Amino acid sequence: MTTEHNILILAQWLSPAFPVGAFAYSHGLETAIHSGAIATACDLQDWLTYVLSHGSGRNDCILLRAAYSSGPQAALDDVNQTALAVSASSERIRETQLQGSAFSQTTSAIWGSDKTEFCYPVAVGHAAAQLRLDVDLTAAFYLHGFVSNLVSAAVRAVPLGQTEGQRVLAALIPMCDQIVQDTQCTTLDDLSSTAFLSDIAAMRHETLQPRIFRS
Repeated sequence: MTTEHNILILAQWLSPAFPVGAFAYSHGLETAIHSGAIATACDLQDWLTYVLSHGSGRNDCILLRAAYSSGPQAALDDVNQTALAVSASSERIRETQLQGSAFSQTTSAIWGSDKTEFCYPVAVGHAAAQLRLDVDLTAAFYLHGFVSNLVSAAVRAVPLGQTEGQRVLAALIPMCDQIVQDTQCTTLDDLSSTAFLSDIAAMRHETLQPRIFRS
């Protein structure tokens, strides 16, 4: 396939229109908004910068790459179990499992890739490998989709203006690209997270009332 074709497939896979239910998840943002930790566009940008560079964003990129190059089923299962292990809360486990399952069901039905029950980044990496899509492009689109969903959640929940949300997203694009570059030679041993406030917010969301998001 041409690079242009790769881009179009990935744009479809990681777009808000793809039926993985991403709109229902805030990844703990709702807790931070409820507590007042995120009240402005600047707050949101700072929060997401840390999630991308030191938390779930970077880890998901590493997991996607590991799934892409895993080979045998046993190795792929190990990657998936690791993805579950590094999820910071029960809601984040459910978030990545349900999105991964929904993603796999749709890609299997349309492109003939394996139908799996893998976590979201693992499912994306595995499907991209089966279709021989470029792994760097896949990781870049994945990160952009990840942060786009969180910006959308914040626009609804803070609330922020649409232009403010897009300004935050535009400011984070260079970081997405940098993470793609920084994770090119990583392995599962490089997984880590110091995005503690985000992880704690995800845990506290389990008892947050009232709430509109599933995580």
